[in-house]
Amino acid sequence: MAKKQPTAPVQTRHGQGGEPHQSGYQGLTTNHGMPISDNQNSLRAGARGPTLLEDFVLREKIFHFDHERIPERIVHARGTGAHGFFECLHPIPELTRASLFQKAGARVPVFCRFSTVAGSKGSKDTPRDVRGFAVKFYTDEGNWDLVGNNMPVFFIQDAIKFPDLIHAVKPEADRGFPQAASAHDTFWDFVSLMPESMHMVLWLMSDRALPRSFRMMEGFGVHTFQLVNEQGQAHFVKFHWKPKQGMQSTLWDEAVKISGADPDYLRRDLYEAIQSGAFPEWELGIQVFDQQWASQQDYDVLDPTKLIPEETLPVKIIGRLVLDRYPDNFFAETEQVAFLPSNVVPGIDFSDDPLLQGRLFSYMDTQKSRLGTTNFHQIPVNAPRCPFHNFQRDGMMQTQVFKGRATYEPNSLGEVGEPTGPREQEHGFRTVGSAPQDAAKLRVRAESFADHYTQARLFYRSQSEIEQEHLIAGLVFELSKVQLNHVRLRVLSHMRVIDEGLAQRAAQGLGLELPEPAVPAVPPRDMPPSAALSILAHKPPAAGRCLGILVTDGADDALVGLLRKTAEQAGVAVKIVAPRVGGVTLASGRRLPADEKIDGAPSVLFDAVALLMNESEAGKLCNCKAAVDFVSDAYGHLKALGHDGGAKPLLERAGVSTDKGVFVIKTGGDLVGKVATRFWERRHQINGTA
Repeated sequence: MAKKQPTAPVQTRHGQGGEPHQSGYQGLTTNHGMPISDNQNSLRAGARGPTLLEDFVLREKIFHFDHERIPERIVHARGTGAHGFFECLHPIPELTRASLFQKAGARVPVFCRFSTVAGSKGSKDTPRDVRGFAVKFYTDEGNWDLVGNNMPVFFIQDAIKFPDLIHAVKPEADRGFPQAASAHDTFWDFVSLMPESMHMVLWLMSDRALPRSFRMMEGFGVHTFQLVNEQGQAHFVKFHWKPKQGMQSTLWDEAVKISGADPDYLRRDLYEAIQSGAFPEWELGIQVFDQQWASQQDYDVLDPTKLIPEETLPVKIIGRLVLDRYPDNFFAETEQVAFLPSNVVPGIDFSDDPLLQGRLFSYMDTQKSRLGTTNFHQIPVNAPRCPFHNFQRDGMMQTQVFKGRATYEPNSLGEVGEPTGPREQEHGFRTVGSAPQDAAKLRVRAESFADHYTQARLFYRSQSEIEQEHLIAGLVFELSKVQLNHVRLRVLSHMRVIDEGLAQRAAQGLGLELPEPAVPAVPPRDMPPSAALSILAHKPPAAGRCLGILVTDGADDALVGLLRKTAEQAGVAVKIVAPRVGGVTLASGRRLPADEKIDGAPSVLFDAVALLMNESEAGKLCNCKAAVDFVSDAYGHLKALGHDGGAKPLLERAGVSTDKGVFVIKTGGDLVGKVATRFWERRHQINGTA
């Protein structure tokens, strides 16, 4: 018998989820298009031998993975974004030649990104922090980036102090913590030595720093810009975003508990709203004024630590922003989007605000560093939607294939000595105004920037009593985390200049004697309170909120349906919470699936709650801590708490007393109508001050 020839070892595909590529599916390839036959096993020298360096499929895959992460943003690292459109509602051609403001109903696509400032990309959504609000408009004359925050002022007046500010608020250098927090020595040491920061510090201690949703916060351009019309006439302008969903904030205790229950709370909220068709919307408003008006004010409009009260200069609504599509890929779009304050279009120009002037340099530099190439403008999310042509060539990751010899201008390489390539446009961007030619070169701060306390006083005295309580509680909490007593006392000395009552209440909360007041460079003035600076002065709508319904076996099917129908009509989202995620069997015998299991969906995630259960099932839940906390937290956070009467044992176990916000549901609308309401009078009982 002939000797049997040896055969090649059988190659197995352990871990393969199915057969190799079949027709009807996209074929797996390398980045260069070569078809891949095995994506489960590396190339080895023998079945149990070493992996071979020759395996270029493995090397490409691993190398790409090794370089998947790019340097995160130094500030605004944690964020989320969405696509949408801007629509001009009221044209302003008399003020600006910018094309997007010329015709009512005209739309341009946008990409909008919201973010925290201090934390890293891996931190949480709900710290006490400023929120970024950046919008990229893809106009027919190039991209305009309105890069602002949810607060209209900032900590510093000059960009040269920005590295110091951020170094101070970031985790302390010797220990690497705290993360995404200003409640530590270095931040408060810095701001207490910078009186210009006091106005922004009060905004940071206020409810503005704890937004309920990105959809429910205002946005501001912060700086003074200029609008320029076709005749070259310029006016100063401040930009405002006004949320159609109304403004709303969380309580501090809510924010703390939300960060544990869902550190992605705000980005999930934005995602779910868009996916459900409840598209977030803002109105774009402007405050427009000229140099004469600016000169008559008691503050400098170029000072980024100052705002213009809306009662003094009303905000004129000119357009709307709608976000209607979530990114297909977070990294490609939200992470790689690059905003530049220097991205303006003809008809929009800069002012001499010294903080803005520094940002015009810094943002371009940081984007080139973070994205690794000067060609970051070619990444799809950053690329203009209109044609763009120039003689800038080559560089890392160049994706355009240029033709022709000319890479410079002027040139005469065309036919019969004519120039070739793009040329200057008569209708192009022109800078308006200029600094006096004989101005001396000085490192000074304008005297008009010296009043650091008047508008801080304005902000505090414009808050409601409840908002003042929250601001003081925030200040006391933050300073209680400061370990250096001289820093605490220095902060209190500034508070005495702003408002004596504020300082006394903060000192009492800290158990400290009041220090001598700080000596202001300019004594503060009293300005009329501004209702526009108060969140609680404006009742928010129910639409856009979320109702959590805790149900058990035996719950009333009709009442569940009634609440759902009423909520849907009011634009309120509903989530069913049950002891088990598999759901419950209602009294009718119908099986009701649950959206969430109770210990994974505490009431801090909802704006109001309903309890639908019979007394027997409520009694069982009295032994479930998650259920008791669900009820007690909703009550403690001053929310509407409707029930069907059967929940009485659970209400008693959670220490709930009947008030205007705790009631038996009768119509469905009686609960849904209160979904955005806080029952502030309850706070006295909760805090033991009744």
